Amino acid sequence: MDRAPQTVASKMPDRKRIVDLLARATRDEMESAIKDHGGLPDHVLLRGPDTGLVMIRGRIGGGGAPFNLGEATMSRASIRLADGRIGHGYRLGTDRKAVTLAAIIDAIAQEERARTALDAGLFAALADRVVEEALQTRNETAATKVDFFTMVRGED
Repeated sequence: MDRAPQTVASKMPDRKRIVDLLARATRDEMESAIKDHGGLPDHVLLRGPDTGLVMIRGRIGGGGAPFNLGEATMSRASIRLADGRIGHGYRLGTDRKAVTLAAIIDAIAQEERARTALDAGLFAALADRVVEEALQTRNETAATKVDFFTMVRGED
């Protein structure tokens, strides 16, 4: 039962997995990865960075009728590198610098050699952290579980 859960990101196609992991990366993690890759490449902003709201939808019991739960702040950016590769970044919150860095790393990762290096470094570390956080959340939640039982009294 202490086995780490497999994340949804580990089952995704490569590009979707990258964007998902970058949405969870900290700004420091991304800045470090770009520095390790040779610094910030020349790029042009195509869209954003913009901050807005997205509607969060929920379902009772995971299978009931969908309902609008509320809104969450989200930022997005799209960039184009000097060689024409286009990258996109999305994340919850208002950190426009982080979402721009995510778009830059997405574009860098489209080149095979760069993606291999990022897979071994940044993406592996992010995937490990995401799994560890999910396991920690699961364990913290399990610790608060209450088992209710009914005592049968001798009377009918």
